[in-house]
Amino acid sequence: MAKEIAGQIKLQIKGGAANPSPPVGPALGSKGINIMEFCKQFNARTQDKGGKILPVVITYYADKSFDFVVKTPPVAIQLLETAKIKGGSAEPNRKKVAEITWEQVKAIAEDKIVDLNCFSVDAAMKMVAGTARSMGITVKGTFPGNN
Repeated sequence: MAKEIAGQIKLQIKGGAANPSPPVGPALGSKGINIMEFCKQFNARTQDKGGKILPVVITYYADKSFDFVVKTPPVAIQLLETAKIKGGSAEPNRKKVAEITWEQVKAIAEDKIVDLNCFSVDAAMKMVAGTARSMGITVKGTFPGNN
C-alpha cells in the first residue's frame, strides 16, 4: 500500500554540501523530518556535482519518512558559468554583460531539457536564450533551428 504524502519542500542546495544550518535545517525540522539522514543521503548522491547549486524536491510522508529528487542546476546559474561572469545585468535591455554562442545555448538546453516544459531541443534553446536575454547576455549569430 502506498504511503500517505504529507507534503513537499523545494530547496536549492550546493551539491555535496548539505548541512543542518539554514535553509535545510529549519525547512526539514519544522516538518519533523530527520535532518541528518537527509544531509547524508543528499551529499552521497551529489558528490560528483560539488559546489553547483542543485534544486531538490523533497516529498515527505505522514510517517516522517521522505524521498527526494535532485534536478539539474538552474539555467541562470549555467549561463553565468558559461559566460564566466558573477551576475546578470541590472538593466538587461540597455547594458549587456556578456556574449555566448548558440552552441553553448544548445549544450545548456540539452542538459536542462528533462526539467523544462518542452519537447524539442529547439524549444529548449529558445527558453535558454530568453533567460540569457533577461540577464543581459546576448547570443551571437542567428538561431540554427527550424524557424
